[in-house]
Amino acid sequence: MLLALLVIILAMGGVMFFNKAYAPEYGLDLAGGTTVTLQPVTPNGTPPTEESLNLAVGIIRNRVNGSGISDAEVAKSGDNIVISVPGAGQEEVVKLVGTTAELRFRQVMAVAAGSPPPPGQMPTQAPTPAPSASPTATGKQNSRAPKPGQTATPSPTGSPAGRALSSALTNPSPGATQAPSDKKPAKNASPSAEPSQSAAPTAQPTAPAMDPNDPMAGVDPAGIDPAVLKQFQELDCAKDNGQGAQDDPNKQFVGCSQDSSTKYVLDKAAVTGTSIDTATAGVDQTTGEWLVQLSFKGEGPTQWSKVTTTAFNSQPPRNQVAMVLDGVVISAPVIQEPITGGRAQISGSFTQVTADELAGQLKFGALPLKFKKGSIEEVSSTLGADQLRGGLIAGAIGLGLVLVYSMLYYRGLGIVSVLSLVVASVLTYQAVVILGTFAGFRLSLPHIIGLIVSIGITADSFIVYFERIRDEMKEGRRSLRTAVEVAWVRARRTILIADAVMFIAAVVLYFLAVGGVAGFAFAMGLTTLIDIAVVFMFTKPFVALLAKRKFFARGHKLSGLDAERMSVQTSVGSKPTPQEA
Repeated sequence: MLLALLVIILAMGGVMFFNKAYAPEYGLDLAGGTTVTLQPVTPNGTPPTEESLNLAVGIIRNRVNGSGISDAEVAKSGDNIVISVPGAGQEEVVKLVGTTAELRFRQVMAVAAGSPPPPGQMPTQAPTPAPSASPTATGKQNSRAPKPGQTATPSPTGSPAGRALSSALTNPSPGATQAPSDKKPAKNASPSAEPSQSAAPTAQPTAPAMDPNDPMAGVDPAGIDPAVLKQFQELDCAKDNGQGAQDDPNKQFVGCSQDSSTKYVLDKAAVTGTSIDTATAGVDQTTGEWLVQLSFKGEGPTQWSKVTTTAFNSQPPRNQVAMVLDGVVISAPVIQEPITGGRAQISGSFTQVTADELAGQLKFGALPLKFKKGSIEEVSSTLGADQLRGGLIAGAIGLGLVLVYSMLYYRGLGIVSVLSLVVASVLTYQAVVILGTFAGFRLSLPHIIGLIVSIGITADSFIVYFERIRDEMKEGRRSLRTAVEVAWVRARRTILIADAVMFIAAVVLYFLAVGGVAGFAFAMGLTTLIDIAVVFMFTKPFVALLAKRKFFARGHKLSGLDAERMSVQTSVGSKPTPQEA
């Protein structure tokens, strides 16, 4: 266990070294930042509805603080929305939140893997919606073609975005796609009905093999702007999936799927979110699955019919229509027939909650109100720096008192307490730095308070263990090595229960609170997990190692396990008789 812990510490240190990340990122109160106030403007000048304002807050919060740990804050202030972003300048914040998210429906022009394959990886098929592949919810394709004589079926899995379906939107099977000249509109297609699989495998077009060193292999550049094609070639979705990007509806667009596994070249927007009349969550009466139903208004039905007809008469991957919300492709269904009537539906692995959430996103992809920028203020970190200094002093004093108490009360065993706290501090620092580098975590005063509180959590764990050891030793019938093992069996359950209660409290607080309180909860939950790792991987193995030393095994007066301290009633020269547990 000690070796495994050392490997973990060295690995985390290596990650920090190679990413040149040696210090944590700081939050708004410690690093400063920018606060922007957005004022809604409605067409008739009336106050915005509570529903639209709450939705706007949710969309903006996802942009600036999607994971909830970057210390960015989005809140309502009357009818206004106040956004505070740490460590960012005015132009960056205004660009990030000053525009309105809008839904676009665009025809897919090209598809490729979202990130370059690792060096040395064997070539795979291009992730195009070829008949031999099954598109998933976000348009990602199965990279393996079926064996001869087999047919592919729609993937049963789906992301929260779901698979876009209507009476003509279904996932294709190998026998369902024909050449454009042979296509005929299907009649009375059912969303739940599987496409025909009777076509011979020899008639199936297959996706070309893709050279891992050439991301453009298998991509048809016809009709694609060269500048867009270059952007598509250079895009790495793993580094930036485009969340929050505002795409121009009159230009071609390069975007990523929600899971960053697939990237697309998309044509000019054929239908925009302003054309959506209603978007509601419902249940498919045939399958019992949750789905989202859409209806269009104005020119929407005509535009939708036109783009689905164009896609239907195109070869893969251009037989897909992508739904782009806030710069991300949430779904890219294959069109099985032209769709008229101005209605469509999205189905997949939905729950009631995720279906309602997506319906809200689609309904207000283009918000029913505009925003104008009000006040824009730079936030200073001066006050936060003073508070940080005070907090660090308080933390150092608390840590020092814990160490002094441990050494005075437990004597030699106090070394374990000191080293356990040192190991916990190293792991916590490394975790904070790595989270700041890869997850946008920013250390703020509430986080620091949570970390200081964790000193007590860690100290409580080894105190429980030490007292169990002493209880076993006080019986006078066990050797130290036996007492260490028996005490651990009894103590670990108590430690796990206490940490579990603390972690559950942190999780509930994190999801129910916002801002500084959520930051405090996150830090407390993080350090609770670290405490469990330290107790199991360091404290217990280290105590077992010390028990083999004569200094502790024979009960030296400074070991903290001497007979006098254990209150064992023994005669002079007598020795406790070791017994097995």
